[in-house]
Amino acid sequence: MSASDTLDLPYLSELNEAQRAAVVYNDGPALVIAGAGSGKTRVLVYKLLYLLDSGYHPAGLMALTFTNKAAREMQARISRHVGSVARQIHMGTFHSIFGKILRQHAPLLGYTSDYSIYNTSDSRSRIKAIIKQLGLDDKVYKPNVVHNRISSAKNRLITASAYASYTDFLKYDAKSGLPKLYEIYQHYEAELKRSNAMDFDDLLLQINILFRQHPDVLKLWQDRIDYLLIDEYQDTNFAQYMIARQLMQDKGAIFVVGDDAQSIYSFRGANLDNILSFEKTFPNARTFKLERNYRSTQTIVKAAGQIIANNEYQIPKDVFSEESVGEPITVHEALTGDLEALWVSDEVQRLHRDGNPYSSIAILYRTNAQSRTLEQVFRRVGLPFRIYGGRSFFDHKEIMDVVAYFRVLVNELDEEALLRIINYPKRSIGDTTVQRVRQAASQQGLPMMQILRDPLAYGVEVNKPTAARLQAFAALLDDLRTYNQQEDDLYAIAERVINETGILTDLKSDTTSEGKGRVE
Repeated sequence: MSASDTLDLPYLSELNEAQRAAVVYNDGPALVIAGAGSGKTRVLVYKLLYLLDSGYHPAGLMALTFTNKAAREMQARISRHVGSVARQIHMGTFHSIFGKILRQHAPLLGYTSDYSIYNTSDSRSRIKAIIKQLGLDDKVYKPNVVHNRISSAKNRLITASAYASYTDFLKYDAKSGLPKLYEIYQHYEAELKRSNAMDFDDLLLQINILFRQHPDVLKLWQDRIDYLLIDEYQDTNFAQYMIARQLMQDKGAIFVVGDDAQSIYSFRGANLDNILSFEKTFPNARTFKLERNYRSTQTIVKAAGQIIANNEYQIPKDVFSEESVGEPITVHEALTGDLEALWVSDEVQRLHRDGNPYSSIAILYRTNAQSRTLEQVFRRVGLPFRIYGGRSFFDHKEIMDVVAYFRVLVNELDEEALLRIINYPKRSIGDTTVQRVRQAASQQGLPMMQILRDPLAYGVEVNKPTAARLQAFAALLDDLRTYNQQEDDLYAIAERVINETGILTDLKSDTTSEGKGRVE
């Protein structure tokens, strides 16, 4: 449907002229430059509604967001308009959507469909072990630094096997005192494959490999996806850019929303050139600019505009606000972090005395480490506060332990998860024993689980009582795996896991308030 055939739909009247022009444009690639507070989410939601009303099937629409929270918000808002139809839309983050697609085609890449996904903690633990195995100094080859460099390579679609051919990378590694980084990368990838596992970055790297090596699969998804929408396009990396290009370069049915002035994730591999060069990537693309800020005062919008004007590379825009002028911006420069925290606490108390509830006051800081000084001062002077954006539910130890058991039940090749639980709760299986089991598995090219079922038969140098404990652990996992395959109720499976493994008993043994909180 062309723009000249615009549908007369009630919700279009809720949009301003610039928003409406973007929503109803279905004639080719579209780039929407959406300044802060300009109604970006509303435009994305109404664009999806307009596509549905224009005759697009919901299963042919794919909407990619930067965070799970953004995906949930968009899904909820669309559901209010179209109900259960919203669930047919492919909606989620790049990683979640293409992770699901990968599972469907995993055997083509040498994985099973139940492959494990390593989180940051898993990856760094495995990298730390490899550094030790190679006899390298982990104070030089810091696991977090090595992991970040490997992540950066994957986001640029540089595989472990190809890494050594990139002379610029090798020179940079040598200059940084990390000449063996490529060797760590190769070992890391080999161990991931042996464990039937991918890390978070692999979800995008492997989908690109899948599309490149199997044109029939790419064609399948090109045919299935009629229209692609991408949120926060300024934060996409090269791997994400290539996915979008492969799916939509020929079709041109792509609608991206972003703001070059809000690109803050270059340290994660975000490539600003993706948004700056959109019109080159997708010829005949049309650019729409949402320049009215509905959120901020004129003073804030003007100040932000003056700062952004100094950017060397940008898409010109004239952001404005029709809100009130607002309070003037105060800049306070402190000599130390402690003095800054004291000044902030004084300001909070002044605002509170002026009638502002504490809950209406927010403090933003650039890094989590900066919160420590503020917390100390606030506690000292008795100011109530709550910190948002702390650890995820899934980052708590007790949750990671339970998830590790689930991972092994689904994928017994997942060695990292197995190492996490082999002696938790404590079952008198020491590090030396674990190392001997790993060594036997590595030398014989067998999974650790197979060795655990009969360690003496595979030549593991342990005494009979230790061998019996290893076999008992393997039998416990095998029993739970059988139950998992027969039972559909996830709650029932979790309950059995925490009871039969002894996790619940271990947690209950800590009678402190913190321990009780972990049980809950």
